[in-house]
Amino acid sequence: MKKLLQLYGLKWNPFGQEVPAEALLWTPRLESFGWRLEHLARDGGFAAVIGDPGTGKSSTMRLAADRLGRLRDVVVGAITRPQAGIADFYRELGDLFSVPLAPHNRWAGAKALRETWRGHIQAALLRPVLLFDEAQEARPEVLHELRLLASADLDARSILTVVFAGDRCFQENLRRPDLLPLDSRLRPKLLLEAAAREELGLVLRNALDKAGAPKLMTSELATTLIEHAGGNLRTLMQMANDLLLAAAEREADKLDEKLYFDVLATAPASSEKARSSKSAAQQKLLPR
Repeated sequence: MKKLLQLYGLKWNPFGQEVPAEALLWTPRLESFGWRLEHLARDGGFAAVIGDPGTGKSSTMRLAADRLGRLRDVVVGAITRPQAGIADFYRELGDLFSVPLAPHNRWAGAKALRETWRGHIQAALLRPVLLFDEAQEARPEVLHELRLLASADLDARSILTVVFAGDRCFQENLRRPDLLPLDSRLRPKLLLEAAAREELGLVLRNALDKAGAPKLMTSELATTLIEHAGGNLRTLMQMANDLLLAAAEREADKLDEKLYFDVLATAPASSEKARSSKSAAQQKLLPR
């Protein structure tokens, strides 16, 4: 990786997973969603980012974490085990918000958390924020518990801001009769779908610009990658990353269409050739 960065004068790998949050692109839709999250942090409540794999849910959550974390006196925590049961869920909440809990005593745990959150609101006038990625893995009883924990004063007040991110399965789960009360409380809801060509182009250019190598990729190759990405941001970045690694191995000056045809476009042909050879071998074994 060090050789790769030095070879092209990059600050970081523009197509890798560890791109810093400040290098991610705020599209107009994401900017609007982020603005609404800031206001939600003052009132409390629930928000959701929903989309198919590769449409940018995790990037949106990273942008949200960075934006909310910059607000003065806001405490942001992120759930790391969305599939956990009630006991482990309480353990993680206690660790995130520095509240010593006894998971076997849920009443005392809920009381301690709520008192901590109320104290934070009185001091900062902003609700603590909990980010819940991969929400489709969450157990219904955990979602019930979280909804009850976040409400106060006979459900007239929210003492926590929760931002969910999940795929279409999470959206389907919310339609269950027992989860409708949570679904009805989702205020900002961002639905991510296949990105338009223009948006993919903006993301690609932004990634190269922020990494310090705006001319690393030819415009012809960028167009080719966008056409083959199928509107999926993850697919786009994975193809670009494969080409970047191949270019570094060959010490090529830039990423161009020739590299694409050498590295990516030949894979399907090779697979077809292998299938044809296998079929021919099987034909030889057939009795005449």
